[in-house]
Amino acid sequence: MSKSKSEKSLSDFEHAAAERANARYVLRLYVAGLTPRSVSAVESVKQTCEEHLEGRYELEVVNLYDQPTLAKGEQIIAAPTLIKKLPLPLRRIIGDMADTQKLLVGLDLREKGE
Repeated sequence: MSKSKSEKSLSDFEHAAAERANARYVLRLYVAGLTPRSVSAVESVKQTCEEHLEGRYELEVVNLYDQPTLAKGEQIIAAPTLIKKLPLPLRRIIGDMADTQKLLVGLDLREKGE
């Protein structure tokens, strides 16, 4: 017996949701030196990742002063900037990383308005 279109769509949706729940996140956080804002951004991103992505993320912190060529290649115009490289789609979150809701929406872990 063949599945109906709606059964196949539901099955595809459930499969995609399960993959997303197990997806590995690759993140790169650009900061400008060791300023209080930079330190706060690193702490906020780490805390959010530990709460919502425990064991499923890789976070690289890049100091723009130490590695300016990386910033140029990624077209970083402000710091802090968090780039979600994986899972796709690529996302950029710029500014205050202490805004947990904004961070979760940017990482596709929560729908906007939730």
